[in-house]
Amino acid sequence: MYETDVTLITRCDHNLCILPFTEKEKDPKYWNAGAQMTLKNALTLQTLNKNKAENLILFLGDGMGVPTVTAARILKGQLSGQSGEETQLEMDKFPFVSLAKTYNTNAQVPDSAGTATAYLCGVKANEGTVGVSAAAVRSQCNTTEGNEVTSILRWAKDAGKSVGIVTTTRVNHATPSAAYAHSVDRDWYSDNEMPAEALQAGCKDIARQLFENIPNIDVIMGGGRKYMFPKNRSDVEYPGVAKHSGTRKDGRDLVQEWIDKTKDKKGHYVWNKKQLLSLNPNNVDYLLGLFEPGDLPYDLERNSETDPSLTEMVEVAIKILRKNPSGFYLLVEGGRIDHGHHEGKAKQALHEAVEMDRAIGRASLLTSIHDTLTIVTADHSHMFNFGGYTPRGNTIFGLAPMLSDADQKPFTSILYGNGPGYKLVNGARENVSTIDYQENNYQAQAAVPLSMETHGGEDVAVFAKGPMAHLLHGVHEQNYIPHVMAYAGCIGQNREHCLSRSGTAGLHPVLSTIATLFTVTRLLC
Repeated sequence: MYETDVTLITRCDHNLCILPFTEKEKDPKYWNAGAQMTLKNALTLQTLNKNKAENLILFLGDGMGVPTVTAARILKGQLSGQSGEETQLEMDKFPFVSLAKTYNTNAQVPDSAGTATAYLCGVKANEGTVGVSAAAVRSQCNTTEGNEVTSILRWAKDAGKSVGIVTTTRVNHATPSAAYAHSVDRDWYSDNEMPAEALQAGCKDIARQLFENIPNIDVIMGGGRKYMFPKNRSDVEYPGVAKHSGTRKDGRDLVQEWIDKTKDKKGHYVWNKKQLLSLNPNNVDYLLGLFEPGDLPYDLERNSETDPSLTEMVEVAIKILRKNPSGFYLLVEGGRIDHGHHEGKAKQALHEAVEMDRAIGRASLLTSIHDTLTIVTADHSHMFNFGGYTPRGNTIFGLAPMLSDADQKPFTSILYGNGPGYKLVNGARENVSTIDYQENNYQAQAAVPLSMETHGGEDVAVFAKGPMAHLLHGVHEQNYIPHVMAYAGCIGQNREHCLSRSGTAGLHPVLSTIATLFTVTRLLC
């Protein structure tokens, strides 16, 4: 938004490193000029982009509530030597922002499964269930049949678009699974995790559904290798490590089945970064990349030689998918933001958010705002926040500038409402100045002790740019999101407004209005 001066002098006192504001910020002209530029840009948005969205991209930051977005913005700036507050995330540059209400049909504070069903399938659902309506009951297999709901990924595939899923979690985790599976239990990763009665009743595990429900998903990348292989089969990357070995009781090798099915269709299976980046996307029509037995490592702990970043995966995915003249739908999940928060490890969570923002920037370079609708949002928030009257440029992982007036001890700006960071030393709150509170895995202090921190229940932001992005405005139910995307892309149930496969998505209503006016004019004459 505003030009920033990175030539700042750092002052450090009492473990606080402060980047003073620049001289130009003292001049009202600086702020007035910046605001006028922003106003000028805003006025251009009065000409709405009503093009048809050939391409649809949804970036889902799992657990990326508004406090996480703000803290990630500051971190991004501080990583480049700035004070941070004035920095712009890539998602900050999107012209339209709205709020989504995240509750599940049976939960005030939601989980990632019920919310995924909302923003992918267009209907709200019960917590713990994916791809089924609220008529389905968690873990009750016999409530599945007849209550299945399809996702926008399915609508896009049926319309002839290429489709892809990229995640930093397991590809059969809650968020991605709602794109293809119908399961009354998000934890049914493979048949090994399912109760015998559910298997006997005919319910399928989620890994199996990935390959069977929607034939020919063009790009699948993430973790979750172990759920695809027969039980006890040693993992290719961690041979002999039991916890990483295959889990399937049915003896199926889902990866080999996929390879056999796609070998004559330019299909490629990869399990490390070198294999992935050695591919020529022009020679790949189908890609299955499973880079870990479980979730991918946190970006701070990622082996940059062997593990691809989210940005690298997104780039390969788009280069493969965009070859389809009918366009594509891509779901991208920054899934480990959520895991970092659950563990009370704010540094891990925020670096995950910054990496997802890099991926958003890369996607922007590879697509056009004229024909690509891109949405960035979260499924839910967390009990994470930061405060304490910290001065400008205070490191986001640093201390507040005062002691508590209750126990006379320092405290970090970042705190959790609950979680594993609750800790007493000799019956009192731990003195954080005696430990390394900026360490990667430091668990920020929490008000209530829990082994795992919980989700938050407040609304989440929805950032949008591209065709029909203006339809995401105000405050909406979370399940509204895929309806907008489908309308913009002329897929799913809202296609009456689409006269052809080219031109503007709003063409039909405009012509209808003109025709009506012409008829009225003739009657008046």
